[in-house]
Amino acid sequence: MFGFFKKNKVLPTFAPLVTDMHCHLLPLVDDGSKSLEESLEVMETMKAVGFEQIRLTPHFCYPRFPNSEDDILERFKNFSFEVDNNRDNRNIPRLTSCTGEYQIDDGFQGHVDSGKLLTYHFADPKQGAEKGLLLVEFSLRQKRMGLDEAIFARTMEGYDVILAHPERYPYFDSRSSFLEQLKEQGVYFQVNILSLEGFYGPEAQKKAFDYIENDWVEFLGTDMHNLGYAMALKNASTNKKIIKLMESTEFLNSKLAVK
Repeated sequence: MFGFFKKNKVLPTFAPLVTDMHCHLLPLVDDGSKSLEESLEVMETMKAVGFEQIRLTPHFCYPRFPNSEDDILERFKNFSFEVDNNRDNRNIPRLTSCTGEYQIDDGFQGHVDSGKLLTYHFADPKQGAEKGLLLVEFSLRQKRMGLDEAIFARTMEGYDVILAHPERYPYFDSRSSFLEQLKEQGVYFQVNILSLEGFYGPEAQKKAFDYIENDWVEFLGTDMHNLGYAMALKNASTNKKIIKLMESTEFLNSKLAVK
């Protein structure tokens, strides 16, 4: 009899994204999760704040994380099996695929030449380049020569390129002509949700919001690594400025194919 007093159900903050397309929860392959249990605990938090699906993006970074695509896919297969075995008693998102976060470094061309780059695709087969969306990152310390040429070459080869967390590179400012040039070339940008929370400091936070205001950002990602990141994500889900952003801005995460 009191049903008419009930408020409409409020969805978790990040539910509109559906998919987190940048995280490091494949255990023991990079600086992310160190165990199955840690990944499962983190995934529970991600589900609680609205993510229904997760795409794993282990680092391909030479020489720090000299991963191979074949090894990563085998590890992902085994990890997926373990996650499925825990699904009945853990409220966790679905693992949809394993792609990669490729640093443009001395080992990058070798991955390109192998023809095994791990990419995303849009759900609409008419959208995007034939070879899919390739997530790349730059060095967090100093700008490497030839970054624009490396990205342009990938687009000529049939890839769309997503630049991971441009707000975290200290050599770019809010109106970077280099980043603006990349946008003119059709490069997608992915900002870290934790940057919006201030997790990486005030400079990265300011640039993250500025890039979104510039209409430069198509994707948001957690860049999730461990339980400390999960706590920051939980805090971000209650941040009023982030909540307002999620209510007013449409990102492309939900447009990615489920594979």
